[in-house]
Amino acid sequence: MMNRYLYDGTVDGLLSSIAWILEEEPDLEKVTLSKREDTLFEEGFTIATDVTLAESLFFRFKQHAPDAAHTLYSCMLAEKEGMETSLLHYVSLAFRHGDKVKGHLTHPAVCDIVNVAKKAGRELHRMKGLLRFEKLQDGAYLAKMEPDNNIIHPLAYHFSRRLRAQHWFLYDVKRRTAARWNNGSLQFGTIEQFTTPALSEDEKKVQALWQAFFKTISIPDRKNPRLQKSNMPMKYWKYLVEKQGE
Repeated sequence: MMNRYLYDGTVDGLLSSIAWILEEEPDLEKVTLSKREDTLFEEGFTIATDVTLAESLFFRFKQHAPDAAHTLYSCMLAEKEGMETSLLHYVSLAFRHGDKVKGHLTHPAVCDIVNVAKKAGRELHRMKGLLRFEKLQDGAYLAKMEPDNNIIHPLAYHFSRRLRAQHWFLYDVKRRTAARWNNGSLQFGTIEQFTTPALSEDEKKVQALWQAFFKTISIPDRKNPRLQKSNMPMKYWKYLVEKQGE
């Protein structure tokens, strides 16, 4: 008989539920963990969210297996549904084997987590080079995106180290979340919390020049759409200045 556990759908709820189950359940093969749907006939025991317990688990996990903790973090960025039980097994195995857990790819949970984490990590790396900042009328810069994974936090921390002198925003259109860097402070919130002025006249001129430059340097005989789409997938073209109008 399987013991079904539920949590509230938050990251803290997930981590504290994993911590609770690891402490209380002797046989994880008889356990499932999933997000509570609050339906009338939903079965299972709901584990209350405990922020302190969640932070304690992640701190211990990061100390014990830093590479595995990074994989766990990347996997959670993917927001893929139905991964909770796999995450539970992955954490348990990592506490047992440390960072060597990623070598246990024959285990279904490890295979699932590592593959999902790799996809999220690849998109994060790609977006660091594909984001286009546009200058706004008030002098700030705005970069819009619609990533598959919820990567706004690591992206914002990346640019906070590289664009320290500028005032900028990152806007995830898909999730309606934003990050703002101003005067050495990084903030996160919904887009409604921030104003979004129109593009400056200088920005419009720069974009027109960049589009002309991009078209000028292209060599028709060497055009390779397949390679271009591989390096710069079409789903990202919407916010690339040089690809507007195509």
